[in-house]
Amino acid sequence: MLNKINHIISESIQVKQSLLNNTALLEQIACVVDAVTTAFKNGHKVQFCGNGGSAADAQHLAAEFSGRFYKNRTALPSDALHCNSSYLTAVANDYGYDEVYSRLVDGTMQEGDILIGLSTSGNSPNIVKAFETARAKNIITVGFTGNGGGKLGELSHFLLDIPSKNTPRIQESHIMIGHIICELVEANLFP
Repeated sequence: MLNKINHIISESIQVKQSLLNNTALLEQIACVVDAVTTAFKNGHKVQFCGNGGSAADAQHLAAEFSGRFYKNRTALPSDALHCNSSYLTAVANDYGYDEVYSRLVDGTMQEGDILIGLSTSGNSPNIVKAFETARAKNIITVGFTGNGGGKLGELSHFLLDIPSKNTPRIQESHIMIGHIICELVEANLFP
């Protein structure tokens, strides 16, 4: 049992070490920090979407902006698109689950806003459709993926692709990168 625990922790450290050594990815994170800071400064919002554990991470990161990260400060306009269960179940029933995020992007987002999608495969159909809608509306897209980026790779203005095929290790890295972005954006906006 202890060997397995050590192995899992070591895997997580190895993925994070590969991120630390990936200058291009670190530069992409810095670009996302700048883009999100600019969006909030200009009165725009940052919306998140994901499925399953990635939906939980999306909600968590949106709350870091709309609530607080380190500082007591004004709320920033950010939410996870799956939080209205009546909307989600109605649209999934009437139009199909692939449409749940794209309809919200179309109806509630505008040019200058940012859509962050979390998909470990990069191929979640509902997030792909949301990114297609966002791109058509000149909304900035940020893909949090793994395993090469999938379809979101082509649709993301900024791709944060974790070099792993292991879903839990990808999600652990997503939340770490999300926390980095939240911390630095908050520091930029509320020095």
